[in-house]
Amino acid sequence: MADFTVGDEDFLLDGRPVRLLSGALHYFRVHEAQWGHRLSMLRAMGLNCVETYVPWNLHEPFLGQYRDVAALGRFLDAAHDAGLWAIVRPGPYICAEWENGGLPHWLTGRLGRRARTDDPEYLVHVNRWFHALLPQVAERQIDRGGPVLMVQVENEYGSYGTDRGYLRHLADLLHDCGITVPLFTSDGPEDHMLTGGSLPGVLATANFGSGAREGFEVLRRHQPSGPLMCMEFWCGWFDHWGAEHVVRDAADAAATLREILECGASVNLYMAHGGTNFAGWSGANRAGTLHVGALEPTATSYDYDAPIDEAGRPTEKFWRFREVLAEYQEGGAAALPQLPPEPLRLTGPAATVWQGWTALSEVMDTLGGEESESPVPPTFEELDVDRGVVRYRVDVPGGRRPYPLGVLGLRDVATVYVDGVRAGVLDSEDATLAEPVPGGAAVELWVESLGRVNYGPRGGEPKGITGGVLHERQYLHGVRARGLRLDALSVPGAVEKLPCGEVPARPGVPGLYRGRLDVPAGADFGWLGMAGWGRGFVWVNGFCVGRYWGVGPQEALYVPGAVLGAGAEVWVLELAGAESAPPPTLTP
Repeated sequence: MADFTVGDEDFLLDGRPVRLLSGALHYFRVHEAQWGHRLSMLRAMGLNCVETYVPWNLHEPFLGQYRDVAALGRFLDAAHDAGLWAIVRPGPYICAEWENGGLPHWLTGRLGRRARTDDPEYLVHVNRWFHALLPQVAERQIDRGGPVLMVQVENEYGSYGTDRGYLRHLADLLHDCGITVPLFTSDGPEDHMLTGGSLPGVLATANFGSGAREGFEVLRRHQPSGPLMCMEFWCGWFDHWGAEHVVRDAADAAATLREILECGASVNLYMAHGGTNFAGWSGANRAGTLHVGALEPTATSYDYDAPIDEAGRPTEKFWRFREVLAEYQEGGAAALPQLPPEPLRLTGPAATVWQGWTALSEVMDTLGGEESESPVPPTFEELDVDRGVVRYRVDVPGGRRPYPLGVLGLRDVATVYVDGVRAGVLDSEDATLAEPVPGGAAVELWVESLGRVNYGPRGGEPKGITGGVLHERQYLHGVRARGLRLDALSVPGAVEKLPCGEVPARPGVPGLYRGRLDVPAGADFGWLGMAGWGRGFVWVNGFCVGRYWGVGPQEALYVPGAVLGAGAEVWVLELAGAESAPPPTLTP
């Protein structure tokens, strides 16, 4: 057991100054079988600490139904075994380019903008969640012999609001739940962010990617004493679907790391190892300076151009950072641990051999929820769909000529069928089909969520058709809706319930494709190429490796070796449709 405190100028461990050299590694973005390797890579780079967020929605996907909350404790134990201290950022909001910023869909669907405030109903749920989660942290604090040094209050709240009573409630709640180590906040080094997100008596830290001296000067204006720390040094960045892959020069990033340390500050590399947004948990952003513009969905890969890549291998940035960090080790570079063995590649490629196909409508009818009928379209939240697709059906009254058919408040993309024939794709909030629709037609709109917003004022917005379906300027009422949750396909035995027919002569038609990969055992990872496909999701041996999308920049999905085994069953749920899609191939 040890005593970790915040001093006037330094962090103190049993009264002695200590510098935190931390790296972000999210346990929920890395397969548990690979935690040990990735943590060892952090140590080998020269870090002494690991930082992780906690996504509430992953652990409570349904109200009151918790799922593997103990995973956080197992990760903290693994960090301790690796010789690392730990920083925990439990939220309840985390941003993190994660679906809905970590807040459950059932919570924001009910509360909307009342989330992340001192609203009594919101705080009831936060109190319950923290009392379920925080024993995993409290019993692993450094003053109880564990690795946890600090715990964060909310996350970048100064980028969102000014409800000081809410922040004080969270700080008091953390203490009530047994947190005795120091608390902290983190915000951008701007006056409005630090005034909105900091809390008297709680250490404030700063987040930035460059300009360390200027950033710390701003922080010092708001916090004249206490240790300096860059809680998020953005050494890379994440990708959006349909945009260019983001890369940051390794030498430039290393120079900024050196600048941070020359200021006498502690640092947390964001990210040290990014990992993967498995199972469709990617979030989304809104474009523009106010973050209220067009939706920008985040890619499945969260490689982040980090020093440790998505497959766990060192990059040039790793070696540059290691050189800088070695100067801050007792004993220099010679004191750094050796790298663990590099992950094993496949010995060669393997192509999927198709075994069957199920039409998308049959997947929905078999594995979707109950169909509801209401005057107006229900949202995803009202249908209890977090990630997945909703089919809306509505009939156009007869006895009228063709009129334009449109949708108000669409989030995010709808494939429209008129009398069973594909009529177009709508992908803006207020959109209209190119061709008019005649009276008496049966209309289906298959709407997919591309990820809930994780940052900015439009966080927590509902998904699906949030306005209505219009024929000319008239609302069409009597809407039948059915939702298919993405995790319905991961339930053991669920896919086996589906009728299985022949694969279309030209694969790419929307539906569920089932196939087999024969791969040699022992590989630590592979890349499943999805070039030529439209948009959808892939499962390997029942594990959802994430969304693919032909708009790029990502063309292959990372597959952890732990889910491959000696052979792999592959399911591809194609939602958008493609002209002709080749069998996915697993490559080294």
